[in-house]
Amino acid sequence: MDHKQRIRHYLSVNIAEPVADDEDIFGKGLVDSLFALQLVDFIQNDFKLTVENEDLDLDNFCSIDAMESFVTRKLTSVVS
Repeated sequence: MDHKQRIRHYLSVNIAEPVADDEDIFGKGLVDSLFALQLVDFIQNDFKLTVENEDLDLDNFCSIDAMESFVTRKLTSVVS
């Protein structure tokens, strides 16, 4: 399962309605601040990376596409 598929699966289990890859889950009111914390925890644990304070920008977590880009950037920076 690739990064995007793993993120999609997590959201499908935790959000009541389907979400398009580019859909803003916060802007649409599909999630709240508590879920944002759970989402950060999922990203850290599932992808084995550290989300730093400077990473806590809504732009990194607002959509499946944004999360996939964020995870790819973080994993690439760890390897470099």
